[in-house]
Amino acid sequence: MLQIDRIPLFASADVLVIGGGSAGCCAAIAARQAGAGHVILVERYGFPGGTSTQMLDTFYGFFTPGEQPRKVVGGLPDRVVDALDDAGAVFLRPNTYGAGTGVNYNPERLKLVWDQLLADAGVRVLLHCTLVDAERDPAGRITGVVVFTKRGFLRIAAKRFVDASGDADLCHWAGVPYERAGDLDPAQTLTTTFRMSNVDLDAYESAGGKKMLARKMAAAVDAGTHPLPRKNGSLHKMNAAGCISTVAVRVADVDANDFEQLTAAEQEGRRQAFVYEKFFQECVPGFAGSHIIGLSHQIGVRETRRVYGEYRLTKDDCMRVARFDDRIALCGAPIEDHRASPDGKSEETVWGYIPGGDAYDVPYRTLVPRGRDELWVAGRCFSATHDAHASCRSMGQTMALGQAAGTAAALSLADGCGARDLSIEKLQAALRATGSVLETPTRVAATGAADWRKNHQA
Repeated sequence: MLQIDRIPLFASADVLVIGGGSAGCCAAIAARQAGAGHVILVERYGFPGGTSTQMLDTFYGFFTPGEQPRKVVGGLPDRVVDALDDAGAVFLRPNTYGAGTGVNYNPERLKLVWDQLLADAGVRVLLHCTLVDAERDPAGRITGVVVFTKRGFLRIAAKRFVDASGDADLCHWAGVPYERAGDLDPAQTLTTTFRMSNVDLDAYESAGGKKMLARKMAAAVDAGTHPLPRKNGSLHKMNAAGCISTVAVRVADVDANDFEQLTAAEQEGRRQAFVYEKFFQECVPGFAGSHIIGLSHQIGVRETRRVYGEYRLTKDDCMRVARFDDRIALCGAPIEDHRASPDGKSEETVWGYIPGGDAYDVPYRTLVPRGRDELWVAGRCFSATHDAHASCRSMGQTMALGQAAGTAAALSLADGCGARDLSIEKLQAALRATGSVLETPTRVAATGAADWRKNHQA
């Protein structure tokens, strides 16, 4: 056990955000904009963005899928994409693979965009800084954290906390109850994404594109010519000419909170990526001269710990298009559950579409851990069941949840109240003032167009 009282105090904050992914960045920026004087963001890697910059290049969740997509995310997430658009680093992908219109971006440019937005908001960012413990008072209330850096162990004190770590690390160290992925339902599989260059995309599309790819993958698995882990997967063009990005690798039965299991998963993900490279080069038109030019910074983890909140979003809430008085975000993304088949030899992606192409409400109470007043969660560790989480984990929604959590933390300080006593009306008014979408829009956004601004101002 760490002797916390012997660890030097490094800094104090009004709001401390753990995790600099898309949810954490939005939480920190929102907290500053809502009036918090000193906001610190702690991130273990050397750049912000989390999944958005480590492994993916497309935001989903901004638009509902279907023939008449509706834009259901706004506010800070729009500012992120606007900045990418200003740099010519974004385009809209049509509704392929069923998840709705995707906002494709250059992930390297996005690192800089997050840097600039955080700096402009006045957030103090601490990179290469890893949470290792929580400091609590005799009543169990969190009063600070312990982080590990190249200077050794340091303490950071704060008045309010947002756990946007993805893995609910702060909640774990503070003794907040949670469900571990795999305890009640099979945990979703992990994926190492990879990128390939020198792809002749015209030849690929002329040969049949994604339908042709699906046939060739299935044939390779059935014939045993290439040991692919699944019969289906996706690839799409990137902002860089002649380059593609994939979601194809599948690593199952991993507890991503166990470093030994995660080590093995990282190694297996890299092995599979180069199995795919050989398959693409030998079997897929347009790929003969292509090569892998990059792997995701770490293997992509879809779920680990999900906190038990004041309310738990359920599959029934998603499928009945639930309405809540304390809504702080909307979600129309389908349930997209990546799971291994019973024989463990293939993957079954289970889809569940929101009826009528609609969007359900996400209640504020899913951001508040049960019984807590100083702590909020945002991103993929928020309070939801396995199925509901498989819908609401899209990055459009994680950014919206982060924006709501950071705003709530700042307002609670201003009003001198805890998370559970916060005025929902005041929070919703603050979110609407920044452009957040809290009512299902009736206007339709054109899908697949190249102009982001035309779509998000539709």
